[in-house]
Amino acid sequence: MDLNKNMKKTIIAYFALLALIFTSCKPKQHMVYMSEHNMEQEISQAKFQGLHIQEGDVLLILVSALDEAAVKPFNLNTTNRVGSEAANGVNQYVQPSEYLVNAEGNINFPVLGDVYAKGMTQVQLKQDLESRLKRYLTDPLVTINLKNFNVSILGEVKVPGQKESVSQKLNIFQALSLAGDMTDFGDRKNVKLIRTGDDGAEQVINLDISRSDIVNSPYYYMKQNDVLYVQPDRNKQVQANSNPNRALTFQIIASALGVATLIISLTR
Repeated sequence: MDLNKNMKKTIIAYFALLALIFTSCKPKQHMVYMSEHNMEQEISQAKFQGLHIQEGDVLLILVSALDEAAVKPFNLNTTNRVGSEAANGVNQYVQPSEYLVNAEGNINFPVLGDVYAKGMTQVQLKQDLESRLKRYLTDPLVTINLKNFNVSILGEVKVPGQKESVSQKLNIFQALSLAGDMTDFGDRKNVKLIRTGDDGAEQVINLDISRSDIVNSPYYYMKQNDVLYVQPDRNKQVQANSNPNRALTFQIIASALGVATLIISLTR
């Protein structure tokens, strides 16, 4: 009789332990983007105001004007055409030239020398160069593109790594799509954005992309060299910090329960 009581107490203890283990895993919440919203608040989407040029950026710049001969000294990549176009008198082909923004924030431009570019938008630099070139050219036209628009996406995403975007107007959801979206373990309420400011200092911003007003955030649009880190949610953290032989532990407990049940049935 005492043996039966002890066995029953043991069985109850095992079931209590299993209940504690399984209830320690919290159900997943906030699995949907922009699921939290305030219907009384009107949300206006953030405006894309253009990227600011940073140290280390590579700019593709092309200068054009009516006088092709006068323009030639301001373009580094001028090559001869061949074939039918050359036969028709079109002898030159001009490609955008690459300019590195150095540690002082300058680009070294032909004839003009050092031109400060850091912190400017592409439109501002375009206007500055066109103003300087008017000394040498009639109605100069400058075209500027950023060659190295890259962002890094790490953590709980399906394809982490550095991603290149063909468009400079890239919002946070488009950036996540480049990484194959978040995994089921990604914490949508705590996404970290690491960004280098115009002063060179790094900022770490916590973003909650489960809220619909994320589209009104000044950090809604990505900048070149941004880093997005998606933290694991509580379930993943518990799993990572638990015993690596957790599955084996469950098997042992289940086996023990089976043996205990058999013993009780035999001692009745």
